[in-house]
Amino acid sequence: MKNRQIASFSVSAIGLGCMNLSHAYGAPVSAQQGERVLLTALDQGVTFFDTAALYGFGANETLVGNVLKPHRQKFTLASKCGMQGVEQSDGSKVRVIDGRPETIKKTCEDALRRLQTDVIDLYYLHRWDKKVPIEESVGALSDLVRQGKIQSIGLSEVSATTLRKAHAVHPIAALQTEYSLWTRNPEIAVLQACRELGVAFVAFSPVARGFLCGPLDIAGLDAKDIRRTMPRFAPDNYAANLKLLPAYNALAQEAGCSPSQLALAWLLHQGEDIIPIPGTTSVDHLLDDLAAVDVQFDAGVMARLDALINQRTVVGDRYNAQANSEVDTEVFG
Repeated sequence: MKNRQIASFSVSAIGLGCMNLSHAYGAPVSAQQGERVLLTALDQGVTFFDTAALYGFGANETLVGNVLKPHRQKFTLASKCGMQGVEQSDGSKVRVIDGRPETIKKTCEDALRRLQTDVIDLYYLHRWDKKVPIEESVGALSDLVRQGKIQSIGLSEVSATTLRKAHAVHPIAALQTEYSLWTRNPEIAVLQACRELGVAFVAFSPVARGFLCGPLDIAGLDAKDIRRTMPRFAPDNYAANLKLLPAYNALAQEAGCSPSQLALAWLLHQGEDIIPIPGTTSVDHLLDDLAAVDVQFDAGVMARLDALINQRTVVGDRYNAQANSEVDTEVFG
């Protein structure tokens, strides 16, 4: 496994997004399967694991803590605050965005307990709570750095303007946003801002939420699968997007790799400051993803990929109206 840099941390060029094991894509996997995926990743040289308070309303942090605690010195641990579950009177939990300093600090305490660690290496603000100035939320995170509870600060789904405001309060180590062939929003402004400020860029959903792995049976998706709310997976839009796959798969064959590897290799070729974090519940898919570090292709393949799948050729927005209102990322006009 090759390495890349996030602040003072040398991390594997491909990390593991742990969300899929507990959240958003249907029923969580068993604890045993989650353990297999996490330990296989560690055994294969992954040294960057990404979780969040939101995922499974704490269940994902608990899984990561239970499995990886004995290996804590071998990897860089990232988690997130500012978006989590709040218990209702009937015992159920609902997702809320809350960037108030007191909430951030309470969420961190809960995360440290679930993760069974004394310190979180990289702690992101999962969403900017637009009711709270970004300077206040980052100020709370900087307090946690001073207290030794976190080592560095990250942001998720924010614009270049918000990044600059945050960075003026405390150095930002990493910015995480969806980035793949079919989601190019970071290319508008925030990727350049990261480079000017020395902020690593962590790309989530790098295989386009499974689209670039091969055709999905969208009718068969779990009732709670997050893709059911995403316009690109609506039947008519998805049918249009499927027309991109034959040429894409042909490019993967030409490059001598799997479709998933091509998507990840494209991201790795965008710059040494980009760390993709694919997620999976399958050991076989994990091994396939990690092999992308060795995929090489020439500028001609890169140019054809860029022309084939981009913001002009993909049909449908990445989020619905509600989710779009909750992020701060730039959008194409």
